[in-house]
Amino acid sequence: MIQSAPSELLLRMFKAGIAAAQPVVCLPEHLPEAPRGRLVVIGAGKASAEMARVVEANWAGPLSGLVVTRYGYAVPCARIEIVEAAHPVPDAAGLAAAERIMALVAGLGADDLVLCLISGGGSALLPLPLPGLTLVDKQAVSRALLACGASISEINCVRRHLSAIKGGRLAAVCHPARIVTLLISDVPGDDPADIASGPTVADATTCADALAILRRYSIALPPAVREILESGAGESIKPGDPHLHGSVTKIIATPQMALERAADVARAAGVGAYILGDAIEGEARDVAKTLGGIALQVARHGQPFASPCVLLSGGETTVTLRGNGRGGRNVEFLLALAIALNGNPRIHALAGDSDGVDGVEEIAGAVLTPDTLARAWAQGIRPQDALDGNDGHGFFAALGDSVVTGPTLTNVNDLRLIFIQ
Repeated sequence: MIQSAPSELLLRMFKAGIAAAQPVVCLPEHLPEAPRGRLVVIGAGKASAEMARVVEANWAGPLSGLVVTRYGYAVPCARIEIVEAAHPVPDAAGLAAAERIMALVAGLGADDLVLCLISGGGSALLPLPLPGLTLVDKQAVSRALLACGASISEINCVRRHLSAIKGGRLAAVCHPARIVTLLISDVPGDDPADIASGPTVADATTCADALAILRRYSIALPPAVREILESGAGESIKPGDPHLHGSVTKIIATPQMALERAADVARAAGVGAYILGDAIEGEARDVAKTLGGIALQVARHGQPFASPCVLLSGGETTVTLRGNGRGGRNVEFLLALAIALNGNPRIHALAGDSDGVDGVEEIAGAVLTPDTLARAWAQGIRPQDALDGNDGHGFFAALGDSVVTGPTLTNVNDLRLIFIQ
């Protein structure tokens, strides 16, 4: 149990940011008008089941549908079927769900409406390979991309060009039905094409772009994947395609919204709050060194902000796997930050994933206190060894400083909070 006042403030800020992105808060005002024909609800992502439940609660007329969410993230719905599948590496359950969703929207008419509920995690949850590819092919590429340090934009570019459902292809199957897509963004920059790899939006990137990314990271390709990309057979739906005519896309929750709500909590407590960016990317340990340097400048010189204050940032860092520890990008960031701060007595921090899962563990993140390094050394834990082994979860769990939220039913990426007294 974390007792210190700074850590308690950071936890309240983190929870407030998550609350701001709850579907019950941000979705109802964006519901479309009832169609003349059928309403079919589909979706994918860590927040999609909760989004479906909110739709049901706020829709008086008939509807039906199917959404797929991460294992453990299902919620009860009466009219929309909820199925679960694996994330971040796709599985057969996700493949079956993607096939069912495509079948569900095929053959709709111009009077029908497809309401598509998309949130982060949807890429892995809709693993429908292009003809000639297998789920095993997609799993191999996914694992390699997740381990090499590629950005989420790069990963999703590749995914779009190996998929029969992403990159606008789902929208093409829905045609001529009208499509309204409601998005909860978990990607830096909030580009709809990158949120779950854009199943209902146009994609300006190409097979050549995807191939260049895979070569950049020296990823060995299954022969069928290489053939798809080199031949151009994996080309996605491009801007101006008539299948997307009349499609409406709305982003209903963003990382910036969560950061602003978290900042409000700090200011209400009499603490200055400064959002450094909602789309910060890069290696987690490198970002930690940079933000740690800023925090030390505040603590030592009152620049560029006076203390007490909190420095907030969002986005999605990356981790290049070097060890076999229990890691995630937020705990990797915090561990590197602890080393950079070297026990500065005035600085506390919290970093966590707003969906409640950092990496593959059911742990959102952790808190950092001025005595983190000292407590680790007292237990015989070498912080640099833990960082070298990508063992952030093991490190903070041993200190009792993990942040565990359970499924949050939303996903607006990471929240990093650094408090300087």
